[in-house]
Amino acid sequence: MDEPEEHRPTRRRLVLAGLALGGAAAAAGIVARRSAGAAPSAQGHGHPAAGSRSGAVDFAAASWRPASTANYTAADRPHSHPIDLVVVHVTQETFDNTIRVFQDPAHAATAHYVVRSADGRVAQCVRERDIAWHAGNWAYNTRSVGIEHEGWVDRPEFFTDAMYRASAALTAGVCARYGIPRDRDHIIGHSQVPGTDHTDPGPGWDWARYLRLVNSSGR
Repeated sequence: MDEPEEHRPTRRRLVLAGLALGGAAAAAGIVARRSAGAAPSAQGHGHPAAGSRSGAVDFAAASWRPASTANYTAADRPHSHPIDLVVVHVTQETFDNTIRVFQDPAHAATAHYVVRSADGRVAQCVRERDIAWHAGNWAYNTRSVGIEHEGWVDRPEFFTDAMYRASAALTAGVCARYGIPRDRDHIIGHSQVPGTDHTDPGPGWDWARYLRLVNSSGR
């Protein structure tokens, strides 16, 4: 069934060629088209919310790497919108370039968190109270926390033990904060979002292992 016009996801294109890297021009490649699921125009763009400041992370182990306020919708979740899902993504990009594009106001998409492959470092880009544009479906955006994982869907070697463990601890914390069941009905892949054309996290993502780690974390 088609969504109402005002709720149809915005399609995003981003070209990274020519971005400055350490003050020098560097071609960074092209990010594949992603479904942003940005807010309808009536919702307005994001703006700095109370507590959206350096160090004000929701996950204690995360570093604060704020996205452009043009790439999410400020809210007061879970009071304004209940949170009952975690959506697992794969970046199709490097950790640093993913954060870089989230900070680009022309990108029109972001996720709450990005997890690095090599060591499981977690960056928070959007506060959980705010609505990140990550799922390609506005209704799913309003009710979920989006977690990006550095790597490519056809290269499972990027899904390291450090990444699985850090992400599982992050997801377990999200579930504990909002009373989300730690199961596959509530911890889903981007490919499961209605209307999406995405395949992430892909067949290389070990869901059984991930759920075991999520369920053992913090118990």
